[in-house]
Amino acid sequence: MKVNLQNEKDNVVNLEIVIPAKEAADAYNRAVSKISQYVNIDGFRKGKAPRPIVEKHVGTERIKIEAIESLMPRTIAQAIEENKLDVITQPAITSYDFEIGKDLTVKVQVETRPEVTLGDYKGLSLKVEDSPIPEDAEEKSIENLLKQHSAMELVVNRPANNTDTAVIDFEGFANGEKIAGGEGKNYALDLGNSNFIPGFAEQIVGKNVNDEFEINVTFPEEYHDEKLKGQPAVFKIKIHEIKERILPELNDAFAQKVGPFKTVDDLKADVKKYLETQRERTNKQNSENEIFKAVIDAAKVDIPQSMINREVESLKGDYKQRLAYQGIDWDALVKAQGGEDHLEDTLKDDAVRRIKNSLVIDKIAKVENIKLESKDIENKFAELAAMYGMQQQDVLKQLGQNPDMLGSISQQALNDKVRDYLVSNNNVEIVAPKKAKVETK
Repeated sequence: MKVNLQNEKDNVVNLEIVIPAKEAADAYNRAVSKISQYVNIDGFRKGKAPRPIVEKHVGTERIKIEAIESLMPRTIAQAIEENKLDVITQPAITSYDFEIGKDLTVKVQVETRPEVTLGDYKGLSLKVEDSPIPEDAEEKSIENLLKQHSAMELVVNRPANNTDTAVIDFEGFANGEKIAGGEGKNYALDLGNSNFIPGFAEQIVGKNVNDEFEINVTFPEEYHDEKLKGQPAVFKIKIHEIKERILPELNDAFAQKVGPFKTVDDLKADVKKYLETQRERTNKQNSENEIFKAVIDAAKVDIPQSMINREVESLKGDYKQRLAYQGIDWDALVKAQGGEDHLEDTLKDDAVRRIKNSLVIDKIAKVENIKLESKDIENKFAELAAMYGMQQQDVLKQLGQNPDMLGSISQQALNDKVRDYLVSNNNVEIVAPKKAKVETK
């Protein structure tokens, strides 16, 4: 086998692979035998038709393609290895010249990994602002705990207030037409924490059980449905029930009920400890992010447009899938956000960032000889199993059916090892947050 390489722009490499005539002829004959095994040829049992008959029946081009497909995976892999090409795309056969009795010439195109020039990534001294615990954090945590153990009781002797939950029927109209999906029956609406259109819940406050009335609202300008964006709407409302939340008393009995505590003070001490742990975790995460950002910013890499285009398409596919789960129409969203070109420009920024992150991580791993071990992958499987509440063997079974996902898990595991390396080899000082400037007139 002979290989000629030609480097093109954007990290594209063309390989001209020449396979000796005898090896090509042997592959052709094997292809004839294989094809004869599954085609029906009158007058012959499968696998028994002579070569000229098979050629006449299926055509020589089909046989050549079969021969090339059997030869090339191993041949291309050998060519890539011998020429030390760091390939990041599946090789594509662009042309071939196949004449029996002569050397077979196959032209293949691959894309190689862009060269990364690392900046400083060790011995950095950085500063990250502390994430202080808000003064009312303990109070809010206790309040949330009380709400989790609260009871909902029916209200019969007063109108709804802004802390109640109202069980309602609603039906919406805009531009004289019924709003698609704008109705509900026996819907429990938290009047104090509503994600409905602004002004919707507020107009239910002050109403009583069995009241039937109309409210007027205006859809936000950024609403995802182009027909409703900024449009006024009328909703017919009927209140079936009003419920208020009754919080338990904060006492030692409550503390004993919700955890291994004897007194309220024990409970408060545990909440305080939890908040401090969260603070430390946030500071740690922010420190890691600051290190990684500094390392990425210092690196230089010229990313080919083809890589960016592929990543944009991948991001777009993920985006469409998430929107479908949320019941949001892709075409309507594209139109609302200024067209597909505008949306792709936004995705392009994300694509460049993701590609550069991945390339820099791989470069550091190569320079510092950071390699994955079986325990690294096992730890990732354990994390996934815990996240989804599955047995580890079930996770392995599902990943085994999706090679792309398995590759993604391996990349994540490598990312974690490189991040750990960067944290160990750089210094971050946690400093007091800057005070907000007070504007004076």
